[in-house]
Amino acid sequence: MKASGNPEVRLLLWAALATIIGGCNSTPYDVSTVFRYNESANLTSLDPAFARTLEPMWVVDQLYDGLVELDANLKVQPLIAESFYEEEGGTKWVFVLRDDVHFVAHPDVPGLEQGRRLTAPDVVYSLNRLRDPEVASSGRWILDALDVSSEGAGLVARGVDTVEFQLKQPFPPFLGLLATAYANIVAPEAVEHFGADFRRNPVGSGPFKLAWWLEDVACVLHRHEGYWEHDEASERLPYLDAVHISFAADMGAEYQGLLQGKFDFMSGLHPAYMEELLEVDGTLRGEHAHAIRMVTTPFLKTDYIGFFVERTTEEWLPWQDKAVRNALSLAIDREGIARSLRRGSVVPTHDFVPPALVGRSAPRPSTFNAERARNAMDSVASVHPRPWPAMVLLTTSEYSDLCAALQHQWEAIGMEVRIDVVAPATHRERVANGKAVAFRKSWLADYPDAENFLSLFRTTNHAPSGPNYTHYSSRAFDAGLDSAMAEGNAVERTARYDALNQMVSEALPLIPLFHDQVTHFVRHGIEGWEINSINRLDLRRVRKTSSEN
Repeated sequence: MKASGNPEVRLLLWAALATIIGGCNSTPYDVSTVFRYNESANLTSLDPAFARTLEPMWVVDQLYDGLVELDANLKVQPLIAESFYEEEGGTKWVFVLRDDVHFVAHPDVPGLEQGRRLTAPDVVYSLNRLRDPEVASSGRWILDALDVSSEGAGLVARGVDTVEFQLKQPFPPFLGLLATAYANIVAPEAVEHFGADFRRNPVGSGPFKLAWWLEDVACVLHRHEGYWEHDEASERLPYLDAVHISFAADMGAEYQGLLQGKFDFMSGLHPAYMEELLEVDGTLRGEHAHAIRMVTTPFLKTDYIGFFVERTTEEWLPWQDKAVRNALSLAIDREGIARSLRRGSVVPTHDFVPPALVGRSAPRPSTFNAERARNAMDSVASVHPRPWPAMVLLTTSEYSDLCAALQHQWEAIGMEVRIDVVAPATHRERVANGKAVAFRKSWLADYPDAENFLSLFRTTNHAPSGPNYTHYSSRAFDAGLDSAMAEGNAVERTARYDALNQMVSEALPLIPLFHDQVTHFVRHGIEGWEINSINRLDLRRVRKTSSEN
């Protein structure tokens, strides 16, 4: 059900919601066992096959389990797979399943009335869904490494407890791909029973199950009583009885809800509340310390300015000249922008790949030198006399302050810049189809391997069929990445990743700006909170110690 803008319809909707909540209050749950948070972006699906962004990932990960998961250090660990191992030089992976994992019972689905054990054929069914053209999953790419010419197109079940993957060639990031939300395991009976409506009738084996969901209003998950996992003291997980997710689009309202205790946590920083919440140096303001704490960790995410560098005409365009892009990079005061616009919550960088993925403890420092930038621009102007065409920088409203700062700094060295602020959907379409000469964008890791970032520069990944939005192309880079993928020694592979990262930094098809941080604001009284560098939400071991937290 969609919330309507009609006041009478909305009144009826809220009345229905009150009835549902009243029903929930008749359960043995009390407020001290219900975890509450807000999701400003709403949800459109609870199907793992469409968990493309963090918002659905967070909910999907509560409802489903996958073969493996990432721990707090981003190492792959078994989940519903009791064990896994590689064979044939890394081209075959074998997973042996636990025998105590069960799907949530569903009274309306034949065969699932009492739930049942999750088996190897369920794994094969779930992952093959990603490859089904009729499903049109955005996660199909996580299985691109499979050898489709082999038995079962690279994915087979051996009995009820063993799954085998056959790869075309060794692909070191493969395990990490199986830890994505896309790879969560669904109940085939539920998919077949609900058809297209499976998106709002999820059936998985995760720590929670769906209680109800009113789109644009709220979503409630209840504890999966038969969840298989136990803690070190043999207590069954999860500790929470329920999770309540609100859909308030107003970020200011989310912030106030956190301070008032309506929400138990909030992720990220937004201009609507950043100055009220943080000191200039990025620490939590003292007046909030009695109610909340701030938890941070480096985020595998890079904000950047991209340029469409492919020459499609004979006309000389300044932003397609590497010397001009280098001058633009030199002219950016990243430290100042991070301090004044982001309160120190981002880390300025010279490189695109986050340092942890290329064996570094910190990013290489960026250089800000306006004089060198002006001299470089004048040198180019001696060959290509001004006036030059204005550069149109495409962005969305959320980043208009950042782009305005860049506009000011770039115009100071002689580059005329116009800012085009568009809706997010328009921004995605223009960037993907090469209709943006310059654009602000970010890249967030789907899995913790540098290949995830470096693949943006493969020639074969040119947009719109891939994420190479700049249309950068280098045979040396492509060959280098292929060589890194074939390298069996992890230390040597990381060194090759770092060399490729530096190659991109020198070519500058894009200008890296910042590596972000995962920032969580958590109410006191919430225990067992974990945070990791890909910002996945894990509520299995979270407790609320009081109703007034």
